[in-house]
Amino acid sequence: MAVLNEEAKGVYVIAVTPFTDTGALDLESIDSMVEFYEGAGVTGITVLGQLGEAPKLTAAESAQVVDRVLKRLNGRLPVVVGVSAPGLAPMTELANTVMDQGAAGVMVAPPWTTKTDDQAYAFYQSVGEALGSIPFVLQDYPLTTNVTIVPKVIDRIIRDVPNCVMLKHEDWPGLSKITALRASSDKGETRRISILCGNGGLFLPEEMARGADGAMTGFCYPEMMVGVVNAFAQGNVDRAHEIFAAYLPLARYEQQQGIGLAARKYVLAKRGVIRSGALRKPRPTMSALDVADVERLLTAQAKRLAEIGA
Repeated sequence: MAVLNEEAKGVYVIAVTPFTDTGALDLESIDSMVEFYEGAGVTGITVLGQLGEAPKLTAAESAQVVDRVLKRLNGRLPVVVGVSAPGLAPMTELANTVMDQGAAGVMVAPPWTTKTDDQAYAFYQSVGEALGSIPFVLQDYPLTTNVTIVPKVIDRIIRDVPNCVMLKHEDWPGLSKITALRASSDKGETRRISILCGNGGLFLPEEMARGADGAMTGFCYPEMMVGVVNAFAQGNVDRAHEIFAAYLPLARYEQQQGIGLAARKYVLAKRGVIRSGALRKPRPTMSALDVADVERLLTAQAKRLAEIGA
C-alpha cells in the first residue's frame, strides 16, 4: 500500500468500532463495516479516531482492529490510524506497529496541555522527528482538544515538518482558516498539503468551496460525503448542495456530544452494517424518545432523497 501524501483527496471515513452488546470487540462486524464503507465509494478509512472510541481500547485491541481492517481491505484502500497519546513514546510505538501492518499513515492530535503557539509548533516538530519517515495527519479539533492552532502556526509546521502531509480540519468556525492556508500555499509560502474536513460533514460544501480536498469524518450515511465531494469534483456545485441538504437534519442530530455517536451506531446497525449499536462503557444510551427522533429523521430523509433522485 502506498503511503499517505500531500495529494490525498476524497472521503476518508472515520470508522466506528463495533462492539457486542456486552462490550467485546465484534470482529465480524468490522468485516461487514469495511465492505459497507468500500461499497459506499469512500477513498480511504480512518480507524482509532475519537469517534471510533479509541480511548476505550487496550493497546492489544487497537492493534487487533487495525489488523482486521487492513486484512479485509487487502490493499484496496488506504488506511489512516489515530495514534494520539499522552507521550511521544507510546505514540511512536503504535505508529510503527500499524505502519508495519500496512497502514498508509497516522493521525496525531495535540495534547490538552498545549497552550501557546510556540508549544503547538514544538509539539508537532517533535512528532515529525519521532515518526521519522512516517507521514502524519495534523488533527486540528479544538472543540475536543481545547487547543487552538492558528493558520500562521500551521503554516510554520508545514514548512518545517516535511512528514506532515495532511490537515484534518475541524475548527469551528473555521472556513477562514482554510482560506488563509490555501492563500499561503497559492503564494508559494508553504507546501500545499491535503486538507480533509471533519465535524460530521456539517460544513462540507462550504469547506470544499474554500479549497478543501474532501472529508475525513464519520456519518451513518457516508454516501452523503461521497456525493458532495464527487459533485464538486465534477464542477456541479448546485448538485453538491442538493445532496447535502437532503441529509443535513440527520447529520445535525449526530453532532450532539455522546448521544450523537449512539445515534450513528444505531442507524449503522439498522442498516445491517454492524450487528449491534452498542458503545463500550462508560456510554450514553438512547431513550425511546431518542429512537423516535432518529426514525422520524430517517423517514423524512428518504422522502427528500427520492425527490432529488439520489
